[in-house]
Amino acid sequence: MGLKEAYQEKLEAQFKEWSAKVKELQAKTEMAKADAKIEMHKHLQTLQAKQEAAQQKLKELQEAGADAWEKAKPGLESAIDGLKSAWESVKKHFA
Repeated sequence: MGLKEAYQEKLEAQFKEWSAKVKELQAKTEMAKADAKIEMHKHLQTLQAKQEAAQQKLKELQEAGADAWEKAKPGLESAIDGLKSAWESVKKHFA
């Protein structure tokens, strides 16, 4: 397994973990009271947007050739950092 493939595999595992966390938050949102539900929904939308952006960057990495994937890597790492920050913000508000 090459470096690109190993990196890609690691990121795919991270995305599965994040997807599970987003689904967990969605379930909590459904059970929340009205005021809390509105606030949770706003945070959930932000989190989902960050997740979609990171998934798009992963797709770009997957499609990049062996020589171009290093150029795609920083954008993906930035998107993942944004996703992590959004998740930490959600945890602070609703943990």
